[in-house]
Amino acid sequence: MKLGAVIITMGNRPDELRALLDSVTAQHGDRIEVVVVGNGAPVPDVPAGVRTVELPENLGIPGGRNVGIEAFGPCGTDVDALLFLDDDGLLPNRDTAELCRQAFEADPRLGIITFRIADPDTGVTQRRHVPRLRAADPMRSSRVTTFLGGANAVRTKVIDEVGPLPEDFFYAHEETDLAWRALDAGWMIDYRADMVLNHPTTAPSRHAVYHRMVARNRVWLARRNLPAPLVPLYTGVWLLLTLVRRPSPALAAWFGGFREGWTAPCGTRRPMKWRTVWRLTRLGRPPVI
Repeated sequence: MKLGAVIITMGNRPDELRALLDSVTAQHGDRIEVVVVGNGAPVPDVPAGVRTVELPENLGIPGGRNVGIEAFGPCGTDVDALLFLDDDGLLPNRDTAELCRQAFEADPRLGIITFRIADPDTGVTQRRHVPRLRAADPMRSSRVTTFLGGANAVRTKVIDEVGPLPEDFFYAHEETDLAWRALDAGWMIDYRADMVLNHPTTAPSRHAVYHRMVARNRVWLARRNLPAPLVPLYTGVWLLLTLVRRPSPALAAWFGGFREGWTAPCGTRRPMKWRTVWRLTRLGRPPVI
């Protein structure tokens, strides 16, 4: 299989970006073609052979990644699969690309692989980086219902069939939107503990827009993808969870985003089939939480 890689950057991590690019170059097997997208910022110096695209404005995470996808032809189909990697991540093992190729070749319905994210100093995987409800054991690989945005591989046939990431989301939940559409089309998603991306332990709330966009996009996710009876159930469960967790002083921002999710256009609505709801349930994550 022919692999490509998409990395978006704000230009503020030149050393980390260079280390990531070196780790991609070091992968066993055929060369991986890489595109680095400067998301509203100049791209730092990169090694020869790495393609770059500089955008005049920040399009957000899904918008920037979509530009990187199109650099590999329509829907990325000049290659068989694309790695999406955070610019401050690192592939510590040299066989990750080969493991991806083997996994995709062994299972024609496998559409997305999500890697295990580990802190480079402690080796710890944060619970939020295990994309399932039963997240106590990050070393257990399994079928899952979503994936991690900056540590994954996506078969380009998936993008060609179900479309790209939702650009209006800008930040948060864009991966789950693509995952649900892929699952509805019959593709599968695997969490692989043996495919590792090193990434410093961080809190998602470090982003100023985190609470507003998490709430807004959660509503958009439901409005775009869920059968009508599940939309109020899904959003209601998350409302109750938020109230229980009380993310003060961010609660006002969260409710502002929640309200925006209902009042702002969410894009094209394509509710998933009820059999997909059952598939999600059997995989351990019914689409009500």
